[in-house]
Amino acid sequence: MNGGDGRKTARNRIKPSPSSVSGENQRESRNRKGSPKKRSKDQLRILDVNFVLLGFIIVASLVALFFVFRSVQLSDGDDRLPRVITPFPGPKIMDLEMFQGEQKESLYWGTYRPHVYFGVRARTPESLVAGLMWLGIKDGRYFMRHICQDADDLQTYGWTKHNGRDYGHQVLIDHGLTLTTSFLKSKVNGSGYGGDWAVQVGVQSEKISEDVPDAAHVFFYIADEGQNAISLGRSVSELYEKSLLAYGSRADVGGWELHLKSMDNFEVHHVGLKTPHIHNLSDLVQGILGLQVRNFGHLELPDTSDDSPNILVYQITARAPFKADIAFVTGTDIDDDRAEERVDSLTGTSLTSQLHKKENEFDDKFRKIFNPSEKLDSESLEVGKAAVGNLLGGIGYFYGQSKILFPQSSEHQSDGDSILYWPAELYTAVPSRPFFPRGFLWDEGFHQLLIWRWDTHISMDIIGHWLDLMNIDGWIPREQILGAEALSKVPEEFVNQRPSNGNPPTLFLVLQDLVCGMARNKFSVAESMDISAFFERSFGRLEAWFQWFNTTQSGKHKSSYYWHGRKESQTIFELNPKTLSSGLDDYPRASHPTDEERHLDLRCWMLLAADCMHSISEQLVKENQSWKAYKETAKLLSDFDLLNEMHFDKDHGAYFDYGNHTERVRLRRQLVQKSGNQQPSLELVREVVEEPVTRLVPHLGYISLFPFISKIIPSKSWILEKQLNLISNTSTLWTKFGLRSLSKTSSMYMKRNTEHDPPYWRGPIWMNINYLILSSLHHYSKEEGPYRERAETIYNELRGNLISNVIKNYKQTGYLWEQYDQKKGSGKGAHPFTGWTSLVVLIMAESYSEC
Repeated sequence: MNGGDGRKTARNRIKPSPSSVSGENQRESRNRKGSPKKRSKDQLRILDVNFVLLGFIIVASLVALFFVFRSVQLSDGDDRLPRVITPFPGPKIMDLEMFQGEQKESLYWGTYRPHVYFGVRARTPESLVAGLMWLGIKDGRYFMRHICQDADDLQTYGWTKHNGRDYGHQVLIDHGLTLTTSFLKSKVNGSGYGGDWAVQVGVQSEKISEDVPDAAHVFFYIADEGQNAISLGRSVSELYEKSLLAYGSRADVGGWELHLKSMDNFEVHHVGLKTPHIHNLSDLVQGILGLQVRNFGHLELPDTSDDSPNILVYQITARAPFKADIAFVTGTDIDDDRAEERVDSLTGTSLTSQLHKKENEFDDKFRKIFNPSEKLDSESLEVGKAAVGNLLGGIGYFYGQSKILFPQSSEHQSDGDSILYWPAELYTAVPSRPFFPRGFLWDEGFHQLLIWRWDTHISMDIIGHWLDLMNIDGWIPREQILGAEALSKVPEEFVNQRPSNGNPPTLFLVLQDLVCGMARNKFSVAESMDISAFFERSFGRLEAWFQWFNTTQSGKHKSSYYWHGRKESQTIFELNPKTLSSGLDDYPRASHPTDEERHLDLRCWMLLAADCMHSISEQLVKENQSWKAYKETAKLLSDFDLLNEMHFDKDHGAYFDYGNHTERVRLRRQLVQKSGNQQPSLELVREVVEEPVTRLVPHLGYISLFPFISKIIPSKSWILEKQLNLISNTSTLWTKFGLRSLSKTSSMYMKRNTEHDPPYWRGPIWMNINYLILSSLHHYSKEEGPYRERAETIYNELRGNLISNVIKNYKQTGYLWEQYDQKKGSGKGAHPFTGWTSLVVLIMAESYSEC
């Protein structure tokens, strides 16, 4: 995960400019200290572009001038929206026929509330939502469990199986209390829009101490975000005869009913609330229970209700073990006669039978996609299914408005220095349910590498939602914090998105896979038609996205880029200014940010984007001639000689960033004056011991391997051997758990960046980059050349190390982790983290890009 901010407004869409990949100024750059004064023959060869490319240069230069003189804020009296919050002027991808009708309805209901331990909602802005809470016990005290949070200290939780559509099974272990939630959807004659659904809740208790009572308390609620009134069903005394808990009516699903059935004995109490605030429901319920205990000595809801409540909460109290089936049926205003029959089919033995059938279907599909040769052992299968299940079960639906940093004075609705994006919806996977239960743009590309293999339509649905968030300039807010529930998990200072900064365009990883799959006839006829329609509709947005990067993130030199947003003025407390927009946060870059920087990773991301755009425009988009320009752009960025001239250090045998840099920096405790009447305090402050010079930045790590990841290096080049040496050297990147993010030889290795920021991308092992490196090792192990066998040996050993360490940690802790310690292999950071760590499944399956 990264904590980066957003991006910058860009330009109107233009044709790609292969010889102005970075939107550089065409005048000869001045000689600078540390820069070469003479151009090599290779540089002269590349500058000798043909007439067509010269035309592209002129267009890009005009666009760059356009940026300089255009203000984000329009002139006074103009009632149009500022460009930064103006939607892209093209048909929405989600309006495609393939995302309407049966496809849209089939995904209407789901477990789309990843931030709670169990939650159901519809893919609509003001949905009916449902969820589960329970009372956990720690140190002899009750605590309400509802929102996924590390402080609850659950031994494990997560979807062990989930198909992303109509089935999921989850296990949660909370200090001697084990809960299971099994979710099922059903669409039959008489159902309303989206169909019906049910959840089977199982509770078991282990008497681990005298502090643990015999009775367990589970709470199930139904709430209407649109504040429509919900009617209470039968009284508690009638529940065993009539299972109706609640009922109501909505425009989307018609009449609906919620039923509770069980073969076990338990008490049921309830409370009805009328409030627009659903995100703090657990606090409200806990407050009511506390009041009941203080006033009456009973740990039970009061069986009262506000007038016209929009939330009903039911408390189920019983001695464990017990099981309860909760069924939600729709369309009861039209087909009430069959409602009871549908409830029966979604409860009891019928529900259990259907759940078993769905479980077997999940197992069969997993084996077919990820274990066709049946080589995986039982432990690998268990971890692999949990990784897939929790990634798919963590897909969420969000609706709201992003806050965009907008410092100019504005007549438009704003909040301090921010302005609101248009109201938008987002259907997306999330990196981590407790820590990052919302959409992150660069994470999503890695998520989709797995999801498209499981369900191509769900993957395109998610990518389409992301691309529909694009503004007129081709910018997409990097972090999506939409709606009250999502906002409740993010500190206010991190909410605003910055429209000046980028984020790695990893969605091109997935799009490239889809294009290559089409070329290799990997999809059915129907799937191929849908993929073609998807690319036809999305191509204009992809062009705008590419050109946003190509102009706003450009460097001063041909084929150079740098992540905008690094601020030297903000580095007084930072050992090395963070590059949040890169996704690699504190990975060390040039010590002194300037526009002279050349960021190697961004250059390689742009190669991926240009190559993908070439493939799409050449193969799939009709009546489009831009493929030639994208081809030339990709050719320029993959020029091995030019790459080496700009980024290769022969002494180290490695690739590096370039910028204004000194190694002589340190943090020292100094007395810092505070503003106002505050007392000065001793704090760690950056001290520069030696003046920086423009040079290659000698920090060996993940970024150094991006040309290797991009497969630019010829298979017979001696530089490939150097790369293999760096990867396999225990003094640099190699560990028996995976590859370190930063070499032990780096001056920044495992150094804190500030007093309060421990090292993040300065040593720990990250699965997403290890997967990309493995993919390239696999590629070079198949290529003819003198290093083929060496690449294969390293590939096999690295693959084995990564798999065994993830499995070991999962067995020990019950979780997949955000990162892994480079010394001990232990999980670190957010957990469960079944975002890009779920790529371990593709590593197990040896499933990599075939492009």
